[in-house]
Amino acid sequence: MDKDEVGRRGEQLAAEYLLAKGWTILERNWRCTAGELDIVAVEPGREPTVVFCEVKCRTGLSFGTPLEAITGAKLGKLRELVLYWLRAQQRPVPSFRIDAIGVLLGPDGPQLTHLKGLGR
Repeated sequence: MDKDEVGRRGEQLAAEYLLAKGWTILERNWRCTAGELDIVAVEPGREPTVVFCEVKCRTGLSFGTPLEAITGAKLGKLRELVLYWLRAQQRPVPSFRIDAIGVLLGPDGPQLTHLKGLGR
């Protein structure tokens, strides 16, 4: 698999994981002039929360875990993109957060790690 295929596979696995947990996917690969949000979803609960999920996928650990690819600069960019998305909405979004999902495509099958509430 090339880099783009790995990324698409990771995003697909992350979306399937969220759907299996009862989440609703609002957007996949939402783009604006500032960049792209991988997944925008709603986490169910008494107070549903809009969650912006950054997905990082790797086929091995030679460059670290997938989640180690989320730097302070990347988190800053994600915050900027969240603001663009929120401005584009027709109604207010009362509760939201940024999560990350790391996907490791290993020989024993994919391993997902979901990190909630980045940069709190």
